[in-house]
Parts: sequence; structure tokens; C-alpha cells
Amino acid sequence: MNTETPAASKTNAPRAKLRLGDLLVQNKLIDDGQLQEALQEQRKTGRKLGATLIAMKLVTEMQLLQLLSEHLKVVLIDLSDYRVNQNAVRLLPEIQARRYRALVIDDKGDTLLVAMTDPADLNAVDELSAKLPKPIEVGVVSESQLFAAYENFYRKTEEIASFATELADEYDDEVEFNLGGTMDDEQDNLVAKLLQSIFEDAVMAKASDIHIEPGENQLRIRQRVDGVLQENIIPQSNIAAALILRLKLMSGLDISEKRLPQDGRTQFKVKNREIDVRVSTMPIQYGESVVMRLLDQSEGVLSLEQTGMPAGMITRFRRLLSRPHGMILVTGPTGSGKTTTLYGSLNELNQPESKIITVEDPVEYRLPRINQVQVNPKIDLTFANVLRTTLRQDPDILMVGEMRDQETVEIGLRGALTGHLVLSTLHTNDAISSAIRLIDMGAPGYLVASSLKGIVAQRLVRKLCERCAVDAQPDDEAKVWLSQIDEALTTHTFKHAGGCQSCNYVGYKGRVGVFELLEMNEPMMKALKNADTAEFSYQANLSEGYRALALAALDYAKQGITSLDEVMKLVEIVNNDGSGGNEQPLEQIDIAKAQAKQGPKTDGFSLEDVD
Repeated sequence: MNTETPAASKTNAPRAKLRLGDLLVQNKLIDDGQLQEALQEQRKTGRKLGATLIAMKLVTEMQLLQLLSEHLKVVLIDLSDYRVNQNAVRLLPEIQARRYRALVIDDKGDTLLVAMTDPADLNAVDELSAKLPKPIEVGVVSESQLFAAYENFYRKTEEIASFATELADEYDDEVEFNLGGTMDDEQDNLVAKLLQSIFEDAVMAKASDIHIEPGENQLRIRQRVDGVLQENIIPQSNIAAALILRLKLMSGLDISEKRLPQDGRTQFKVKNREIDVRVSTMPIQYGESVVMRLLDQSEGVLSLEQTGMPAGMITRFRRLLSRPHGMILVTGPTGSGKTTTLYGSLNELNQPESKIITVEDPVEYRLPRINQVQVNPKIDLTFANVLRTTLRQDPDILMVGEMRDQETVEIGLRGALTGHLVLSTLHTNDAISSAIRLIDMGAPGYLVASSLKGIVAQRLVRKLCERCAVDAQPDDEAKVWLSQIDEALTTHTFKHAGGCQSCNYVGYKGRVGVFELLEMNEPMMKALKNADTAEFSYQANLSEGYRALALAALDYAKQGITSLDEVMKLVEIVNNDGSGGNEQPLEQIDIAKAQAKQGPKTDGFSLEDVD
């Protein structure tokens, strides 16, 4: 007797019990022997038969999905091409969506479209029908796409808004925290939950930074994802003081000091991952702004290969690292990946026979066997003062977090000249200007020429989403720049950002490093010794193995890894004529043309090696 429930009648799913193994044999995708083998494996692992068959490579996931779609007469859904209705997603809480392996992806008016990995699971279909406000139409989707969609759509924005509203109700608009920072247990618990949700949301979005910015009538929480800020506005501005107070307590900062900037550090856990947080506060018009840099300690230090540095360039860079003395600089603006490259280098140099000392502000990753010192200007523990001491500690290798002033530069250069390998960073636009910058900071030309061995300049550019990138022709501005390098490039078909569920409709997903490596040679050293910056720049452009950042980025664009828009942004940053535009001096354009015609030099710049 059929005892179909009213809830079940709301769906389009068939009610006949499906034996997947028989169906696969019937359609000749597997034979009886393979089915029995899969059933034995299923009893051992406890997994579903479909997952077992895929793991055993007897069928592909797509074959299984197409078979289910045809047999059950349900639509096969490709979430990478489907514009998911986020309001519909919210109709089913995350915990229930994950339990039933389902996602409400659209509201069609009379029905809701639900994507499921197993639409033949009649119990799950019945439960979903009972919980959702409209009749459901079931479709089948791959498990990998569904789990990726959970990460994209079940962000913590709703939870953050809910906690913010609840916390705001605890205070009136005139709230002022006393110097002891006391809150009752309920208030403290709400603040802790709100902060945890903010951190979890940032980790889910793969954000590198969180910005908390109080305004006159609202609180802005912004996240930097792939180098671009994404904003979430909370109308309850009066909760800012509670959040900042809690963050200061967590970071060991002075809660009574609101007039001066402060820096601290804390940690938190998200899904068993240890996240290190660098906290910086600054007084602004409506309170204090807080910026938190997130460092995922569970991932460890990246290798040089994982940074995206091309294989041939890694070989040349390792050759520099193997030298017993000299200075190697890694340059670029804040957030360009300099520290990642330096730590990757230190990880390779970290051997029992080498004494390594680092001077940092702050220490970002803790490495075994390496003596790491964090500077503290409040007690006169500056880069220069620590460097003087480290030279008496019998080091083989020194890493200086940043060349900030003339004194630090000169001590670092003299250390490199007296038998130490010195690694450091500098905030400059490209490799060529870095050497010139050292002289501008007051270092003698002869000292720079004798000590400096190589410079890496780098940027991070956004990678196009592979699922939605579309062909595009260069616009007029880009054509002007491209024509200066190679006229043929003006008609080249590049890729342009589209937008899909996979990339959250941004068009980009992840970032990749763009590098240039300048190795010092005799003509360059002679120019530096004479402080002839124009001659140095000319000789550097002509040097073997050097390929400008803009051309390296253009190689990515030609390969379809990034867009021409991203390259043009980088070009505008690194042009050397000081105009802020895209024109380059004629001398550099001639060199660029020659480099472009030659193609990537024999430094092994190969996009096949990019992670």
C-alpha cells in the first residue's frame, strides 16, 4: 500500500525505490562482477555506493549524474553556470543543507528549485518538502560543486547582522565603557560571538585583512579579498566601542589609550585552523579604526615554487641565496608578497650549519632554529640597534624586515660587505629603482655597488576565474600602450573577467605573483659606484635575464591567466617617468620592444610552473 505523505506530494521527485547498482548494470556502465566488487568495498568503508564506484574509477561523477537525471527525470544542474538566487539559499539553514546534501538555488514563484547530490534519497526529499515554504522541484548536482557553493553562500553576514542587532539592544546611544573595560557576562558573550563570526566569515572569504571602521551612524566591516576590499555595513554604530575594547584586551593593548595608535597580536581558531592576527589601531574622527592582518599558521611557510616564481627565475634566485655574503633585496608595495618570498628563502637556508638571525616588525611566522627578534621602538630596540648586536652574535645569515632609514641601510650593507648574507625588503616600485633608492637614502655609492648582489621586485595580480573568463579585445588606452611594445598585440584576443557562482560573480579567483629579478653585473656596479643613476637604469634594462614586471604580467595576460585590466593597473604603478600615466621613456620602450620580440628570456619564465 502506498502511504505517500502530504509533504512528499509537494515535490517532482519519483517515489519508486531506486537500486543504483541495478540501474548501472542495466545501462551497461558496469557489469555484475564490478557491482559485487563495489558492494564489498562499500561494506568496508561505509560510503554510499555512488561515491564508492567513483572512488574505484568504475564510473565518472558526470556519468552517474547524467544517469540519475535521465532515470529520475530531474534536471542536471551545473552550478558554475547557474546564477543562484541568494534569497532562496537563505530559506534553508546551513546545518540542514549540509545534512540533506541540498541547496535551494532558485524561487520560481510556485516552486523552489533544490539542487541535491542524491535526489533518490526519498527521506531527504520528504524532510526538505516539510521544512520549505513552497513545493520543491529537485535537480541533481555534483558533490564537489555543492560543497563549494556552501563555502560561497553560507557566509556569516546574516549571523554578524543578528549578533550586532542583539548587542546594540544591550546599550543605549550614549554608552561609554569605563577604563576597566567591564561588561556583564551576557554582553561579553555577545561581543565574543560577534567577533568569532567576523573572523569565520573572513576566513571563508579567504580575506587577508579585516578593517573595522566606525562612522557617525554606522559601522563598516571590510575584508580585503584578492587585494580588493569588500564592504559590509552594520547600522548599529554604538557597538564599535565594545568590539574594539574586546580586541584590545585580546591583543594585549592599553584599553585606556584611545589617542595614540597601537599594535598588538592575538590568535583564534576557525575549523581547527590556527589563525594569527596582527592588530593595528588608529584614532579617527568617530573613534578608533582597527585593521587586522590574518596569517594562517596551519598552512606553514610557502616554498619558492608555491609563490608563483617561474622555475628559471627560482634557479637564478637560489644561486644568489647560495652566495656566502652580499645583500639581496625583495621589493614592492605593502601586500605584494615580499614577506612570503623572504620566509620561503629562509626556509631553504635554514640548515644546522648556518646561524640565522632575523630582525622583524612584527615576527609573522615562527621558524625553528632561527633566532627571531621583534623590534620595539618604545624601549629603543630599533632595527639599527638590534643589527649592531646581531653582528656580534656570529651570524651567517641576517634577515632585516625592512630598510627604513639611512642608519639601518648602512649597517646592513656593511654587514653584507663583511662576510654575511643579508636579506631585506624595501618599499619601491621595481628592481631598478630599489638600488637608486638606497643611494637616495644616503648610502655611499661604493658601498651599494660592493654589497648589493640582486633584487627581486614583485606584485600580486588577480587570476581570472577559469569558469567564466571571456574573450575580449584591448580598449583604446590599452592599444596605445601595447603598440609601443609590439603592434601585433593590439589585435591579440585577451581574456576578460566575467562572473559566476564559482568566483562570487567577481570574475577573479585567487592571485598569482609577478616577478622581476635583477642580478648585478660589472657595468651596473660601476654606475652605482659613480652614483650615475641614469647609466645604472640603462645598463639594468639591457642586462641578461632581466625582464620588466610589466612584460612579465603581459605574459600572464597573453596566456589568459589574468586580464589586460590587471596588467594596465600594474603598468600605471611601476612606470618610471613619474607622470602617473602609461607612457614610458623612449629608451625603455625600445628595450621593451626588443624584449617582447625575443619573448621570455632564458630565465625559464614559464607559466606552466605557476602554482
